[in-house]
Amino acid sequence: MRAHHDRAARALGVICEGGTEFWGWAGRTLGRAGTATDGRRVWLRMLTAREAKATGKLWDGNQTAEKAFGTLGGRRPELLAVHDAAETGVVYRAELSTRLDMPVVSPDPVLRSPLSLSPGWWGSLRTALSTVAGATTDRVAVRSAYVERALPEFVGAPAPETIEWVTVHGDLHWANLTQPRLRVLDWEGWGQGPRGYDQATLLAYSLLQPDTASCIRECFPELGTAATWAGEAVIVAELLQSVARGDNEELAPPLKAWAKQLRERARK
Repeated sequence: MRAHHDRAARALGVICEGGTEFWGWAGRTLGRAGTATDGRRVWLRMLTAREAKATGKLWDGNQTAEKAFGTLGGRRPELLAVHDAAETGVVYRAELSTRLDMPVVSPDPVLRSPLSLSPGWWGSLRTALSTVAGATTDRVAVRSAYVERALPEFVGAPAPETIEWVTVHGDLHWANLTQPRLRVLDWEGWGQGPRGYDQATLLAYSLLQPDTASCIRECFPELGTAATWAGEAVIVAELLQSVARGDNEELAPPLKAWAKQLRERARK
């Protein structure tokens, strides 16, 4: 990965800075800061996959998001260039974007410490998600087959007969959001999902910090209503499934309490 990252940087005319490397889940991605030939501060992110799997939603998500949203009113990095290379059945894609000189809210998707964000930040997030929800796409972030199977298994309630599907970011957690100005990162998984899925995802990753969870509910009062029941149930099912695999175990108690509330709401 490092060697291919270096080759892509040379091909794109980028000088990468030494020091910190940012590795994604299971070493699938590698990101580094750099400077383009025109002096712009940029970010070069490489992802890799077996040739047979170098296609579809996760592979082209950032490119399609650029076409659909642009910079989302300044709330997402601009994708400047893409460089592909292959070697012995493995494909490497380098994505060059504008660099954001502000930190992510948390290095981990789960929020583990108190957080203070301005009313403007929350308003900007609400506007961004509203814009995304109104976009038209045939991409799929949450499969209906998963909803039918996972909700009975992990939430203990059947999927509703009718679900309102909207466009969602698909991975809205604290490691994909910046402060003090909001930028939304990592658009690999965007597509159609149940209404409220993004908002419920952020809430789920905030369950260890009740004050922040309250801010999310205040910003998105639609949470807890019938309109977002399916979106809430899906992320609860996804994270309880991850708990069953040994991940996010600290979230298990509040997630199970949320699942109980969802069952009670479904019976009303």
